Amino acid sequence: MGDPGRPRRPLHFGPDAMEAHGGTLPDPAETPAAAHAAAQTVVEAGRGGASPETTARLVRLVEDIGIDTLAQLWADRPARSLPGALWRVYVLRAWIQRAPEVAAREYAAGMAVAQVNHAIAGVVDPPGADEVRDLSDRILGGIFDGDLAVALERAAAFCRVVATGRASLDDGDVTAAAAMVGTAEDLEASARLWRAGSLD
Repeated sequence: MGDPGRPRRPLHFGPDAMEAHGGTLPDPAETPAAAHAAAQTVVEAGRGGASPETTARLVRLVEDIGIDTLAQLWADRPARSLPGALWRVYVLRAWIQRAPEVAAREYAAGMAVAQVNHAIAGVVDPPGADEVRDLSDRILGGIFDGDLAVALERAAAFCRVVATGRASLDDGDVTAAAAMVGTAEDLEASARLWRAGSLD
C-alpha cells in the first residue's frame, strides 16, 4: 500500500465540497480546524440511532465525495488524531477495493505467522478477495455505529497481518511492509487515545 498518508495525485474539491465551503477552498489557516470538525461530524453522524442507510453512506464517503477531497482535509493531519486515523482507514479501504486479490494474497501469507492479529481483524477464513473487501466495509461500519476503538484495532490487526505476509512473500516489498506496520501502530495508538477521551 505504501505510505497511506500521502496522496499520489493533485488534490481538488468536488462540487459538493465546494458548495459546502461557499464555492471556495477553505483558507489554509482554517484547514486543520475544518479537518477535525469534519472528522468529528462524520463519526457522530453514524451514532445516536442512525439508519443503516446513513451508516452505508458514511462507509462510501470516498465514493461520494472523492478521496482527493478527504485528502485535502485529512491527509496532512497528525497520524494519531481523529482525522488522521480516519484518513488511514479510508486509504486502507481504498487499497483493498482497488486491489482485493493482492490484499487477500498478502493477508493469507501473513495469517499463519500473525494468528492473534488474524483473530482480531476478523477476516473470514480462507481470506479471498470478497472477504477482505467485506472486512473493510465492516471496519468502517464499526467506526460509525460501533466502538471506534475496536474498529481501529481491527484495522491495525489487518495491517499487521498484511505486513507480515508482504514481507514473507518472494516478491514482497519490505519497505512497503514496514510502512504498513507504521500504519498499524498509528491506528493502535489512536484507539488508545479514543478510549482515554483524548483523540481529537
